[in-house]
Amino acid sequence: MTTPFDYDSAFARNLGWVTRDEQRALRDKRVAIAGLGGVGGAHLLTLARLGVGRFSLAEFDRFELVNFNRQVGAAQSTIGSAKLDVMSAMARDVNPEMEISVFPDGVTADNVDRFLEGADLFIDGLDFFAFEARELVFARCAALRIPATTVAPLGMGAALLNFIPGRMSFSEYFGFHRCRQDEKPLRFLLGLAPAALHRRYLVDPSFVDLGAQRGPSTAMACQICAGVAGTEALKILLKRRRVVAAPRGVHYDAYRNLLVRTWQPWGYRGPVRRMIYVIARRQFAKMKANASRQ
Repeated sequence: MTTPFDYDSAFARNLGWVTRDEQRALRDKRVAIAGLGGVGGAHLLTLARLGVGRFSLAEFDRFELVNFNRQVGAAQSTIGSAKLDVMSAMARDVNPEMEISVFPDGVTADNVDRFLEGADLFIDGLDFFAFEARELVFARCAALRIPATTVAPLGMGAALLNFIPGRMSFSEYFGFHRCRQDEKPLRFLLGLAPAALHRRYLVDPSFVDLGAQRGPSTAMACQICAGVAGTEALKILLKRRRVVAAPRGVHYDAYRNLLVRTWQPWGYRGPVRRMIYVIARRQFAKMKANASRQ
């Protein structure tokens, strides 16, 4: 038995945390999400339940068995299915009136402006190692003055960075334009989480290999990221309050019950950040050497 959909009834329990006028405003907001895997899929469903009514979604991948540990759309029934199709259907099952623009080739230089057209916010759901696409879309967000949010799943926690027009840009913060391709994974990791709260409980470092684009993940981290990203989206879309913006960030770790507010005032150019990079590079090299001997 199907109950007819009614937007006001479906999202009435949001009221109190948002006003009626704010809920109506969310219905008309557009959020662009690139990547619908571990975090991107959870971001989409969280924002759908918040009542956001318009999305631009980019994803080219299909679900596999290795996605089961963390991706909300991964199941026996969806193996081999396009993530974009599965997640769009799940979102429309929450709100059948939702407007979705789909980009089945992912974000590319040819479609990035169409992907961001009309967007009130971009949320990064790209694979950790998708640096070319990530640099492209964050650069266009800066040029088009679109707020952009990335929340990284690390261990059993989440590291938040917002890039707000007029503040430090993604390029300035990470400095990818001045480093080799093989330096980007570690530079990205250290920029996301300079406090490295997750390092203390990594029980088997042999499963981390940045060079081979491999690392462990958890569903808990992805769900925490979705909660953080959804909350940041609410504040940005409704212009609720000043958000924490790069070079400031937040890293919360549920395993250690710790929250750290991070600050990298010079981005990648900071002397402390560079020193940490040198130390971390040596540590990762040592970890790789130890793993190869096992």
